[in-house]
Amino acid sequence: MSEEGVFIEKVANKRSLRDFIGVPWNVYGETDNWVPPLKIERQMALSPSQGVFQHLSWSGWVAYENGVPVGRISAQIDQSHLAKRGDKTGFFGFLEAVDKQSIFNELFKRAENWLKERGISQVMGPFSLNINQEVGLLVDGFDTDPYFMMPNGLHYYASHLENLGYEKEMDLYAYMIKASFQPPKVMCKLLRSMPKSMTIRSINKKDLTNELEIIRNIFNDAWSENWGFIPFGKTEFQTIGREMLMLIPDTFIQIASIEGEPAAFIVLLPNVNEAVKDLNGKLWPTGWIKLLYRLKITYPKSARIPLMGVRKKYHDTKLGPGLALSVVNALRKPATLNLIDDVEMSWILENNSAMSNIIKILGGYRSKTYRVYKKNL
Repeated sequence: MSEEGVFIEKVANKRSLRDFIGVPWNVYGETDNWVPPLKIERQMALSPSQGVFQHLSWSGWVAYENGVPVGRISAQIDQSHLAKRGDKTGFFGFLEAVDKQSIFNELFKRAENWLKERGISQVMGPFSLNINQEVGLLVDGFDTDPYFMMPNGLHYYASHLENLGYEKEMDLYAYMIKASFQPPKVMCKLLRSMPKSMTIRSINKKDLTNELEIIRNIFNDAWSENWGFIPFGKTEFQTIGREMLMLIPDTFIQIASIEGEPAAFIVLLPNVNEAVKDLNGKLWPTGWIKLLYRLKITYPKSARIPLMGVRKKYHDTKLGPGLALSVVNALRKPATLNLIDDVEMSWILENNSAMSNIIKILGGYRSKTYRVYKKNL
């Protein structure tokens, strides 16, 4: 038992994991812009069989008030991060709670102590579970629903974190563009200047293992010098890639090559949140029929670009923005053929001015801001 009668329990069995997953249903109200995740998907994401757990360990806690789960938090140690950075940084994530500072205090006390006991001297987050998954605390853009695989959030979360001594580390932006954007003159000129040896193609699902490895190699190279970067492992990326490809046609993944060498890629993911929002997290008994119909027949009218990369050797050359715009342009036709209207590009680092400028050229605008916090322990 903790202050104000709040009871904190560590996630240690099926029942406490069920409560951990179910916390948001007791936090968000009918007027909040949030999307209930599919509970079975959340269970799968936290299954020990997931590739991320080959290098990441975690623990979770649930806050109960009058027997109702009203808050949660996780703490993680990512050996891939420690091996690359050597900075004794751990992470918190899955943060959801009702508007009570005392509950935030108790949850963070558990998470921070767990990290300190394991030699961690700095905590950063929210990362759920690591930087290659859901990242950041929503601090701007509460008036619209989050897109698929982007965090929910409430306006009071930031103040409660800051009251606990957490400070901003980095902001991540979400931008909105129209799928049917008309390429401006500057873009058309740049596309015409690209070498004739450049080719762009859809992913080949008949050779999926090799294709996903090509994309992983581009991504790990393209992002290698970015803030917080941790390379995708092969098993982890193969799992995520195959899960994504259950939802999308081949044409939603485009790969650009120069002189036969893969140089850039982009992924368009239908906004599954459109299809699941009214299912209240349940697929049974009839939710799966509705979901299948919405993904196969009516199809979401919005989509998200969650992954994109241009090889590092092109970053400071005129081919860099040309490759980025080329793969974005390659998605226009498949997106409009599938009647997609709006596309969120997320997330983009606040210091990635090159990408932000490219999005602005396309008529995009910033729609949400997610913040990563840090604190010395």
